[in-house]
Amino acid sequence: MSGHSKWSTIKRKKGAADAKRGKLFARLIKAIEAAAREGGADPDANPTLATMVQKAKDASVPKDNIQRALDRASGKEGGGAQWETVFYEGYAPGGVAVYVECLTDNRNRAAADVRAAFTKHGGSLAEPGAVNYLFTRTGVLTVPADGTSEDDLLVAGLEAGIEDVTADDEQFTITCAPEDVNGLRKALESAGITVSSSDSTMLPSVNVPITDEDSAKKVLRIIDALEDADDVQEIYANYDIADDLLEAVA
Repeated sequence: MSGHSKWSTIKRKKGAADAKRGKLFARLIKAIEAAAREGGADPDANPTLATMVQKAKDASVPKDNIQRALDRASGKEGGGAQWETVFYEGYAPGGVAVYVECLTDNRNRAAADVRAAFTKHGGSLAEPGAVNYLFTRTGVLTVPADGTSEDDLLVAGLEAGIEDVTADDEQFTITCAPEDVNGLRKALESAGITVSSSDSTMLPSVNVPITDEDSAKKVLRIIDALEDADDVQEIYANYDIADDLLEAVA
C-alpha cells in the first residue's frame, strides 16, 4: 500500500477523518459525474465510471447519491458543473515528490489552493513534468487476509490480470493494469473472495524514506492541507514512513 493510503487508513481508524466524511462523499460523487460525462453514464460501457462507482460503494456512499450523479451527467437531472481535470506537481520537505490531481470548474481557484498548501507548510510547487514521471497508473485491490491465502488469489485472478500480490498482517494488496481492475474484482468475488477496495491509482517507482517524527509531521501537514482543498481529488506522494511512525504522528 502506498504511504498516502496508509496515512488515510490510520486516520480513519483513529476517527480523525470522521469530520471529513461529507467531503469524501462529495469528491467521490464529483468523480462519478466527471467520468460519466466523459465516457457515458453506463458503467458497463465505461470502465472508468465503473471503477468510480465501485469506489463510492466501498466508501458507503448512498445509492441515491450515486444515481443522482449519473442522472446529472446523462442530462436526466439538471445541475452539475463542467469538471476539468488538472494536475499540479511539487515537493514536500525532504525531497518527497507530490503529484496532485484536481477536478475543478475554476482553474485559478484550484491553483491558488494547491500553491497555498505547499508554501504554508514548507513545500514548493514544481514545473510540469518535474515529478509525474515518477508515478505510474496502476490498478490496486485490497483483500482481507483472514481466511484467504495468496494461492487462493492467484488461482482466482491470475487469468483476470493479477500482476503482483503483497501481504501484511491485515490484508493482501494486489496490483494489475488499470483496465483490469473491474474484471479482476469480479473474478475474485466470483470465487468467494471478499474485496475491500479497488481503484485505479498512481504508484511511485522510487520511494523517499522518512525516518524521524519531525520530518514525518512536515510531510503529512502538506498532505493534510492538500486534502482540505475543495478542488483536490487525489494526492500521490512517494514518501515511505514506517507504520509505527505513522501511528505515532497520527
